[in-house]
Amino acid sequence: MLHTFAIYVDNKPGVLNRVSSLFRRRAFNIESLTVGHTETPGVSRMTVVVDTDEYGARRLEAHLYKLVPCRRVDNITSAPSISRDLALIKVAATGEARTHVMQLVDVYRARIVDVSPESLVIETTGTEDKIDSLVEVLRPYGVIELVRTGRVAMARGTAPPRRAPSRPTATTASEISGDVSNCSV
Repeated sequence: MLHTFAIYVDNKPGVLNRVSSLFRRRAFNIESLTVGHTETPGVSRMTVVVDTDEYGARRLEAHLYKLVPCRRVDNITSAPSISRDLALIKVAATGEARTHVMQLVDVYRARIVDVSPESLVIETTGTEDKIDSLVEVLRPYGVIELVRTGRVAMARGTAPPRRAPSRPTATTASEISGDVSNCSV
């Protein structure tokens, strides 16, 4: 099953490498990965889609919290959410084919963002299935180039996302009280 994680991280060099390396070390294949700024300066949000079972998803969440640059991890797979992909598709279109392509673009509620004598560039957003369907319909006309983003997702509503417990803070010897004989160091 595909699990979608929203991971809030410090916006610093090397963070993407550390997070993706965690997935690699644990032998999880990342199906989709998008990263962008958030409403908070200095914090970026990664939307990561990975194919795993429930146990693997819980393990990944726990391991992500161990990474220093990770501030928060939300598994929004089962939460009501909105998800979208973006694609830019360059299609060979001249003469009569151009008219047909433009009609298909309207049907899929996409838009044409560039026109040249030999081609059209189409921008579309939606679910992965919608984009796949549009690409298949356009293939007979000649798809010259295709670029897609990964999934971006956001939980619905105004309720704050479920928060995992925060990291424990360091304690000093003066803050420790009571019997600590069975504690490990």
